[in-house]
Amino acid sequence: MQLAPHTQFVAAAMLVMSATLTLAAEPSPETPVREAYAITIRQLASSGPKPVPAPWQAPNRDRLMSKGLAALFARDELYQEEAGEMGNLGSDPFLSGQDGEVKNLRVTVTEVPTNGRSLVTASFRSFKQPVSVRFRMVEEGGAWKIDDIINRVEGKDYPVREVLAQPYECGSFMKKPCKR
Repeated sequence: MQLAPHTQFVAAAMLVMSATLTLAAEPSPETPVREAYAITIRQLASSGPKPVPAPWQAPNRDRLMSKGLAALFARDELYQEEAGEMGNLGSDPFLSGQDGEVKNLRVTVTEVPTNGRSLVTASFRSFKQPVSVRFRMVEEGGAWKIDDIINRVEGKDYPVREVLAQPYECGSFMKKPCKR
């Protein structure tokens, strides 16, 4: 059975629309970064006895970050609990500083996804100063995840993964208990 030309056109148009909608529904590499900044903004605005957990804290990190980066943040948190001291990370990686604000946020894919990897940049103003934070993204478990956060301070890049991977002087994971 042959379809009339008009029917063929409508069928082809529906197929193209269906494919376009399917592609549009696919998560984009910037989705976890946008979600992390939504959490950061809520965290900055919150006050009271129940603070909003940061994007790098449970349960957010397990949803937004690769398994490797989430494990490094969890290890840093465990060290802080066991030692009672600041961990390897001395600032908020999403703010690229110890404190700040997020105004005029723009999140863009700066490296097109290739082989399950991409680069996303978040640009915003904090205390009237421009801030730019880059995110190395990886596809993991069928979703885009933050695999590293790169802060730039005084012209030098500081990959958070590298900072968090530094050794600690004590901790259950170092086989040397911390003395509090």
